[in-house]
Amino acid sequence: MYSIHWSKLAEITFSEEMDFIFEKWNQKEVDKFGLLVQNCLLSISENPKIAKKESENQLFSFVISKQTTIYFKISEIDFRVDLILFWNNKKNPILLDRYLIF
Repeated sequence: MYSIHWSKLAEITFSEEMDFIFEKWNQKEVDKFGLLVQNCLLSISENPKIAKKESENQLFSFVISKQTTIYFKISEIDFRVDLILFWNNKKNPILLDRYLIF
């Protein structure tokens, strides 16, 4: 099983998604999303390569919901998943490229 490590950007963008959901809908939907994220992270920790490989530098994406995708890197040596970013799929994709440049 891989350990999950949150980057500062992942923490911020997760919080932004939660705030967006709360503003657009309600706390019940926020709770549902939180549970969905927990289940996705559990699946990723058990087998991170179930996600779509985005590039040669071990960047992967996993669609959490129609609205949200998570981006992460895998460290095979440490059995570790580094969460990079939670992305609202309705945002401008050009901005996504800026976040994912390392």
